[in-house]
Amino acid sequence: MSIEPAEYARRRRQLMRMAGDDAVLLIAAAPERMRNADAAWPYRQDSDLHYLAGFPEPDSVLALLPGRKHGEAVLFCRERDAEHERWHGESIGTERAVDAYGMDDAFPIDDIDDILPGMIEGRGRVYCHFGREPEFDARLLSWMRRLRQLRGGGVVPKEFVALGHLLHDLRLYKSRAELKLMRASAGIAAEAHLAAMRMAVAGRHEYEIEAELLRVTHSHGAVPAFPPIVAAGANACVMHYQANRARLRQGDLLLIDAGAELECYASDISRTFPVSGRYSREQRLLYEVVLAAQAAAIDEVKPGRPFDAAHQVAVRVIAEGLCALGLLHGTADTAMADGSYKRFFPAKTGHWLGLDVHDVGDYRVDGEPRLLEEGMVVTVEPGIYVPPSDLSVAERWRGIGIRVEDDVAVIRDGNEVLTHQVPKRADEIEALLASR
Repeated sequence: MSIEPAEYARRRRQLMRMAGDDAVLLIAAAPERMRNADAAWPYRQDSDLHYLAGFPEPDSVLALLPGRKHGEAVLFCRERDAEHERWHGESIGTERAVDAYGMDDAFPIDDIDDILPGMIEGRGRVYCHFGREPEFDARLLSWMRRLRQLRGGGVVPKEFVALGHLLHDLRLYKSRAELKLMRASAGIAAEAHLAAMRMAVAGRHEYEIEAELLRVTHSHGAVPAFPPIVAAGANACVMHYQANRARLRQGDLLLIDAGAELECYASDISRTFPVSGRYSREQRLLYEVVLAAQAAAIDEVKPGRPFDAAHQVAVRVIAEGLCALGLLHGTADTAMADGSYKRFFPAKTGHWLGLDVHDVGDYRVDGEPRLLEEGMVVTVEPGIYVPPSDLSVAERWRGIGIRVEDDVAVIRDGNEVLTHQVPKRADEIEALLASR
């Protein structure tokens, strides 16, 4: 399932061509972060470094040096050290960085202050993520100072350039290998959702459902793409609900928003279903509006359509539905013009998806919505959320929160729903729940 070293090499070459021969590109690994005291968070590599090298360790810096005679891709990383490995496990080391990860050259990270400044000297621009990690920023500035002091003043790059301007545009377009990983990630998340739906009965707690999601995800060698949202009843009206402590009650809807991350590639699925196994009249009426909005939005995910077209059609379907059901007064056109629909649908309809759940890439180009192209992947996730405190609507509607979300790839002749394995039609969901 892993992406081949040759693909990482192609990405590096493409990025260097875009940057030009007088540039140097520096990408630092994500630092290890402590949860508390001596307990570290599970390590996760910086997405940009992973995209360019697939290298999984902290304490590493990738330097791309277009035109360098002794090798353009240089990695600074940990050396093999028996004492360190006794406590923390085996390191990759400089030799394997070249042999297994396709680097042209590799040096110990402890030697970076002595070696990298000389590689930077004479280059016109430095592409980096300046401002992201203060420790790396300080180190980079110290290299610049050292160059100025050499031999009465070395040839120092004249400007720092935001690396994301070039790199993040590349990441928008997924290769066949990336899409294969994202399908696999989506399949794992789908299996986790199905398992959670089967055990979500009245009397259980949200955290028990979360535990089932995590069990299935980890059983496939994946990790959660983000902390799962498991929101019963009115908790579903909290957009980023995280507590996951409440008890599931008969008559509640349960909203689950959860995804898997496989080899750093994410999936993101939301489903909303009745704990009892059957939607109430009001729940089903709102659910059908959301489902129709999602279907209309997915139809807009195809080459040549603006990114925001899916949101615009979802807003119209939801506004029309809310007006027809009496939650909004007046016409859908009025609700869209004055923004009153946002009382019940305050979010956008989707985002880029890839190495990050909310993946990189501009949504607008030259002030206009970006046009979708083959290889892009988006989420489509309309919803209706009726706050329990909203006294402007009849009590029977209050506290209902619904979101339906799928991952959709743009392909040559339309789109591919990567997360199709999880049912979303109301009758299909009720049939699944009846089999519990």
